[in-house]
Parts: sequence; structure tokens; C-alpha cells
Amino acid sequence: MEQVLLAEPRGFCAGVDRAIEIVERALEKFGRPIYVRHEIVHNTHVVNDLKERGAIFIEELDEVPPGATLVFSAHGVSQAVQREAEARGFRIFDATCPLVTKVHVEVAKLHKEGYEFIMIGHKGHPEVEGTMGQLDSGIHLVEDVADVDKVQPSQTDKLAVVTQTTLSVDDAAAITAAVQARFPAIRSPKQQDICYATQNRQDAVKLLSTQVDAVVVVGSPTSSNTNRLRELAERLGVPAYMVDDASELQDAWFDGRSSVGVTAGASAPEDLVQGVVQRLKALGAVSVRSLDGVRETTKFPLPKGLKIEADPA
Repeated sequence: MEQVLLAEPRGFCAGVDRAIEIVERALEKFGRPIYVRHEIVHNTHVVNDLKERGAIFIEELDEVPPGATLVFSAHGVSQAVQREAEARGFRIFDATCPLVTKVHVEVAKLHKEGYEFIMIGHKGHPEVEGTMGQLDSGIHLVEDVADVDKVQPSQTDKLAVVTQTTLSVDDAAAITAAVQARFPAIRSPKQQDICYATQNRQDAVKLLSTQVDAVVVVGSPTSSNTNRLRELAERLGVPAYMVDDASELQDAWFDGRSSVGVTAGASAPEDLVQGVVQRLKALGAVSVRSLDGVRETTKFPLPKGLKIEADPA
């Protein structure tokens, strides 16, 4: 192996940065333990680090004691979970990514106007459960093109399509086209729901895959956007491997390969990427180079109540 090429951008997005900072600040301000509903972001290392610092990750609200501080994960929650948390009197901080919240707001607004929805996404993913849980009924999930023919909305005059924010851009486009072919009058979002970071990381992998013999994607198996990066590289004809960290790399993957690309899902920390790079250097890579890519400057504000007061000088 001669060289390692790094995709740009890769790793943390603004929504993940914000979610992790919310838990860190809550721990700092209110002390341990802080309860978090679902993994704050889908990364094993991030979750384990926060556990060590006093975060307790739960799935059911009855696991949270009265009066505790509760954080909703970046993926968002249903209205039922929100109502229950408020009724139980927890101190709540919502780390839902603002781009997911945007979808929730759109669903609520159009529902009031009488719309039903077709949602493109992966069944069981917490973001999908959160978005579909904004309504009691009238939102129909499709996972692939074949599902589109099975959808039976109660009416077709007022239909809108929404998508999970972390899908494959190409897959979502194909499913959306099938939805539009069946329901020509369906309303699409003003801006696509797939988030800027998912789009940018997939574009970066498309560029990377033309220049390397194999791709390593750093991220956890539970991360939707990370899985899409690996699938995309493979679809472009490049062997691709997803690893949580450098310890999962297998020497045989790189036999006879002169150039290896590395990227990371939006919930994977950069230090894990650098660990992979160091391992590839140990296997013989002599140069490491970042490709040109979109420079991301998006930053989302924190919720009120998490400002850490500066010590008086």
C-alpha cells in the first residue's frame, strides 16, 4: 500500500456536535447522572465515553427516576414520548437535530391542512419512529420502490412525501420518483429532507471511490448514514469495509492494494479516523492526503438552560 486518501468532509456534522455538547453541558451543570433516551448518536465510542462520565442511556421513560434530567437523542422522539416525559416532570433537553425537527414541523403544519404523508425511511430506525410518531395516523412508511405500490392512503388529493434525513441520496431519489409516478400530485418538501452532511459525505465518497482500490468507512453498525457510505462505495465497484475503530482492520483487506480511501460517518469522532490512518501507515502506507471537498461551517445553537456560567474574574 502506497497511499491513504481521506474523504472531505467526513465525521461529525453540526447536529452530532450539538447533541454531544448538550449531554456534556448537562453533566457539567447538573451533575451525574444524566439520562439519555436512546443512544445520543449512533456511535459506540461516543456512547461509552459519555457513560463513563455519568450518562445513563435508556429506551423506556419508566427507567428514569422522578426529577431527573433527561436528554432526547439527536434522532428525535414521538409526540407520545414527549408528552409522557413532560407529564413525569423531568428536566428535559431536546438534542434532536434541527434538520430532523424541520421535518417534524413540516409534518405538523401540513397535517393541520389535511395532508396524509408517505415517509421514505428504514422501519425501526429511531428517527423514523420519531417522525411517524408526530401523528396518530395518516403517515405511511415505504422502505423501497416495491413498497410504493402497496401504500393505501385514505385519499390522494392531499398527499406529501417526507424522508429520513440519513438515507442514500440515490436510493431516496429512486423511491421518490416511484412515489411521484404513482401519485403525480404529491407534494415534495421545499428543500429535500436528506441533510446537507449526509449529502456531502456521500458526494465525497463518490469522488474518493474513483481514486482508490478499497475504502474504509469508520463508524458503528447502528449508524444509518455510515452504512450508506459503505454501500455507496461498493455500488461504485470498490471493496468497502466498515469498522468501529482501527482494531477491526484486517491486514488481508489491503493485500495488493496500492491506494486506500478512508471516510467516516457523521457520528464518528476524528480521533478514530486518525487511529485507522496510523494502522494503515503501520501496514506500509507512505503518504496520507486529504481530497478537496465542501467546507462545512453550519453550527446549531444549544437549547436554553445549558449555558455554563463563567467564573467571575
